[in-house]
Amino acid sequence: MQTGVFAGGVRRLGLVVLLLAASGCEPLETAPEPLARRTHAVKDLNTGNGLSLNGLSLNGLSLNGLSLNGLSLQGLATAEFDAWFQLDPELHDAVMKYLVGCAVPSGESRTYTSPTTGRSWSWTGALGLAPDWSNGRPATLAEQRIISACLAAHVDKYELHISISVQGLSATGVAIPTPDWELLLYSEKEACFFGNLFNAEGIYAGNDGRPLTDRESTARTCALSCRRDLNTQPCAPLLRVEQDCARFCTLDAARRFYVSCSYNGISYPAITTRMLRSDIYMCGDGVCQVTEKCGTGESFDNCGRDCGPCP
Repeated sequence: MQTGVFAGGVRRLGLVVLLLAASGCEPLETAPEPLARRTHAVKDLNTGNGLSLNGLSLNGLSLNGLSLNGLSLQGLATAEFDAWFQLDPELHDAVMKYLVGCAVPSGESRTYTSPTTGRSWSWTGALGLAPDWSNGRPATLAEQRIISACLAAHVDKYELHISISVQGLSATGVAIPTPDWELLLYSEKEACFFGNLFNAEGIYAGNDGRPLTDRESTARTCALSCRRDLNTQPCAPLLRVEQDCARFCTLDAARRFYVSCSYNGISYPAITTRMLRSDIYMCGDGVCQVTEKCGTGESFDNCGRDCGPCP
């Protein structure tokens, strides 16, 4: 399923903020993603499929009160939510887009109005992964974990909006709709994500695709990496813990996506992602991407062919 811009929350979600700002084999300036593709992905997000735009940055986030009050309209009207949101309205607006998109079903929205300024913000649901939390009840453990995985899937080191396909089960076991055309279009397997940002369990990613060559890079670097960077941690506190998701994760019956991953003795529900082939960049393609650097060679971090010689 294509998803879009959303974020996650909890009482002790300070980790979430440090979390969502990474992706690709390393830095730069890239041609912006075509507007047509961005618009298509956002539209699909709103209709409840799994296509999504990543790009979340959550450094320093704390979602005090959300795990207790839930994501009902009443929960967003509390003094606790207002105090949290007003600490950084721009950041927390972006966070809420991801959170509501992950937790709340398509066709629903959540609105918050500041009691002091009268300004309102509205966020659209998409995936419906947390029905209890969406209806105002405290997030169940299963909801905490699947929302955490969904948030992690949208972390982007460069804060770029890149269209991805998101697959998995809701906290109640309902699969995110994924049509066959989506699997064909989003042909590159990327990663598995799991963990819990609502407590101290941590948040993790594994590589589900092939390791990239030295010439290749992607802005989705939090899980998909170059061979020589398999042991690096570009998106801490999101930890890359395994080069191959299949070693510790279990596939669904159709063998399309992972339903759970086991780590540190805990079995977590998982989110699986796929990406467009065009979002894996190649040194020598004529475009100096955000993941590439100047130099005299042909590797992504020494890409004279695209970025020219260094000053």
